Amino acid sequence: KRVIDSTYVVENKLTEEFEDLIRDMTGSKYAIAMANGTLALYASLLACGIGRGDEVIVPDLTFVATANACIMAGAKPVFCDVEWDTLGIDPKKLESCLTKRTRAIMPVHLYGQSAKMEEIMSFAKANNLIVIEDAAQGVGVKYKGVHVGTFGDCGTLSFYGNKTITCGEGGIVLTDSEEIYLKCWKLKNHGRPVKGTFIHEDIGYNFAFTDIQAAIGISQMGKLPKIIYKKNEIRDKYIRELEDIKEISFLKIHEDSTPVHWFTSLYTDRKEELQQHLKDKSIGARNFFYPLHRQPCYIKNKKMVKMFGTKKYPVSKESYKTGMSLPSSYLLTEEDQDRVIREVRNFYGC
Repeated sequence: KRVIDSTYVVENKLTEEFEDLIRDMTGSKYAIAMANGTLALYASLLACGIGRGDEVIVPDLTFVATANACIMAGAKPVFCDVEWDTLGIDPKKLESCLTKRTRAIMPVHLYGQSAKMEEIMSFAKANNLIVIEDAAQGVGVKYKGVHVGTFGDCGTLSFYGNKTITCGEGGIVLTDSEEIYLKCWKLKNHGRPVKGTFIHEDIGYNFAFTDIQAAIGISQMGKLPKIIYKKNEIRDKYIRELEDIKEISFLKIHEDSTPVHWFTSLYTDRKEELQQHLKDKSIGARNFFYPLHRQPCYIKNKKMVKMFGTKKYPVSKESYKTGMSLPSSYLLTEEDQDRVIREVRNFYGC
C-alpha cells in the first residue's frame, strides 16, 4: 500500500529501506539491490574487473548460475570438487585448480551452511585472488559469528521465491569497498552515477530492483527470526526421528558454521528407491544440484569452461548419486513432517 500510494513502483524509498535492513543484518558497509541473484553475481564479477581470459574457481556442486555468471562476464569457470560433509568447495583442492589465468574464487554457501571461509580467504590472500561469495542460499547464515557474503571482496544474496526469505525475485551485492559499490551502482543504472540524467559515464545495464519487491522483502525480514527457528526445528526433528536408521546419514554441520537449513539433506545408497516410495505417497524429495562437470551445456561447450576429467570430482559425483533433500518448507506442518518421517521409516522397515 505504501508503494502504490507513493506512485513510485520502481527503485525508491522502500528499496533503500530494504537495503538498510540487509546492511544491518549482515554488517556489510554497502548493499546494492539487483533485479535477481544471477545479475548480482554478474555485476560483482564486472565490478571486480573479471573478464575475458580470466579464470574463476567455482565448486563443482552448485546451481548453474554460479558458473554462468562467470561465462556472462567473459571469464572461464574452473570446477573444483567439494567436501562430503558440508558440500562446500574443498579448500585442500583449490591448489589443483590454480593456473596463471586464475583471478578469483567464488565459494558457494550451499543449502544454508557456510563454506570454510577462513581457509579460502587464506588461500586467496596467498595467491592474490579476488573472492566473490555466492551466498544465494545464505540469508542469516554465519561463519565464526560473521554473516556469509561479507568475507570476500564482495558477496551476493538471492531473494528468489524458494529462498529463506523472498521478494518474489531479486538479489543484492554486499561489499565494504566504495569502489565496488560505485561500479555496481553504475552497472545497474545504465552507467550513470545518478538516475534522471542522460549522460552515461560508463557502459551499464538495467538491473534495477523495484519498490514492489522491496515491500515484500521488508515484510519478509520481519518474519526472518521465525523462519530461521522453524527451519532449524524441522531439521532437528528429522534427525531426532530418523538418526537410528543405519542406511541414511545427514549432512554434518561444521563447528564454525551457524546454519539456516534451507533444506534438510541426507545420504542413502537407495536414494532413487526412497524417492520413488515417497513420490508414490505424494511426497516430494529433491535431488542435489547436478555436478557442473556433467552438465550437457558445458560438456558441449568445453571452450567456455575448464574441467579436469570426471575422475577429479569424486565427492560431487557420489554426493549427487546418494544425496537428497526432504521437504523443508517453512509452511511444512507438524502433521506433514510426521507423515514424511513415517514413510521414510516404512521404506526401511522400521
